[in-house]
Amino acid sequence: MKIVRLLLVDDHAVVRSGLRMLLENEKDVEIVGEAGSAEESLEALKTLDPDVILMDIGLPDRSGIDTAREIKKRSPETAVIALTIHEDKEYFFRMLEAGASGYVPKRAAPEELLTAIRTAASGEVYIYPSMAKWLVKDYLNQEQKSRHSETLNGLTSREQEVLLYLAEGGTNPEIGEILSISPKTVARHRENIMRKLNLHSRTELVKYAIRKGIIEP
Repeated sequence: MKIVRLLLVDDHAVVRSGLRMLLENEKDVEIVGEAGSAEESLEALKTLDPDVILMDIGLPDRSGIDTAREIKKRSPETAVIALTIHEDKEYFFRMLEAGASGYVPKRAAPEELLTAIRTAASGEVYIYPSMAKWLVKDYLNQEQKSRHSETLNGLTSREQEVLLYLAEGGTNPEIGEILSISPKTVARHRENIMRKLNLHSRTELVKYAIRKGIIEP
């Protein structure tokens, strides 16, 4: 049985005490130390060599997000779990981007916290169930953007701009004035767009733009 070396980081001593009481009887968890600030946690990282750091985001001297990023920079193999009162997407995604291996609200049941610690220690990532939906939605949004980008992949950025204004009903002179290019240049872009997308009329172009979400119907 692998023993997980755990460092507790929270600026409230009563919180650290409660966590210690909760976790110290677990046979596979060894609490190797505590820290009340970001700087203390970085010092402890050097001397205690923890497997997992359970960290509050709201530290007095430095944000837990920046601290997590610094910990991963100094010790990539050390897993960081955010234990926080913040249950919003901004903190959630920023902490994951900083390299955290888990995100658990302080209202979570003890079993959830233990699962997060063991999961992170094994090299995996633990996401509290109610927050997993954010990852799913973000993934689906990215997939949609990716498909849209792939669809327009053959068009230059200028051609994509011209496509938008054409779909909205702009004439060559109007589009040229908006983009500071000549009407002839707009016409050339239009020909390239129609050829690359295999379209044959403005009606087809408008339908295409609506179908791909470029403009609203």
